[in-house]
Amino acid sequence: MPATLTDICFNFTHSSFRRDEADVLQRAIDAGVTTLIVTGSSVEESQQGIVLAHKYPDNLYATAGVHPHLAKEWDASSPAAIKKMLVDKKIKAVGECGLDYNRDFSPRDKQRYAMEAQLELAVESGLPVFLHERDAHDDFIRILATYKSELADAVVHCFTGTQSQMEAYLELDCHIGITGWICDERRGHHLQDFVGLIPDNRLMVETDAPYLTPRNLKPQPRDRRNEPVFLPHICEAVARARGETPEQVAASTDKTAKLFFRLEN
Repeated sequence: MPATLTDICFNFTHSSFRRDEADVLQRAIDAGVTTLIVTGSSVEESQQGIVLAHKYPDNLYATAGVHPHLAKEWDASSPAAIKKMLVDKKIKAVGECGLDYNRDFSPRDKQRYAMEAQLELAVESGLPVFLHERDAHDDFIRILATYKSELADAVVHCFTGTQSQMEAYLELDCHIGITGWICDERRGHHLQDFVGLIPDNRLMVETDAPYLTPRNLKPQPRDRRNEPVFLPHICEAVARARGETPEQVAASTDKTAKLFFRLEN
């Protein structure tokens, strides 16, 4: 696959990457995954993401935010802490923020409060917002619709929902991120039926590494750790479902991601 790829969700702050971070990044680059967005899931991890993005400046950018799993940690100091990071040239989006009613690791009212607070930061900063939603569509889209007209852009990353839910996000002019979930014949097969409905300028691809290793990847990594090097495999699955070539999907998703995150050419 000669075209380059952008991985819009790489959880590079995860402890499993510390032992071989340079090798992980080099494997990705060798596979054509030359631009990677390091996802911020907490105040501390967002700060770590900035450090990594500056350590590997040719390939990494980052986001800053608090994941809904950790919304219970959102307190009076959080907005200022995130806002301070948003001025760093390597930060390209606010988030990962949103709602997750599947795990409920944080109380739902706390999740909604933290999501709204981060959407306000995105509006104020002019940065796009990087969103997470699972089993919370109705509340999520109600909150998002309140802010969407003021947001620079929004992506619903790791989309795993229904066609009608996807269409509702597209009606709000959101971008959609597709992971290796589409490669899972047990849980993600339905995505193959309608991923072709996503316009080229709204589709992006991601690994969500180290999570969501594509189930049909052979051989599977011995430690089951997902890596950005596997993004071409996901791209190929998306291409098959869309009736396109992997090169077409790589080129269009790379262009869309770079426009979304306002990356330099």
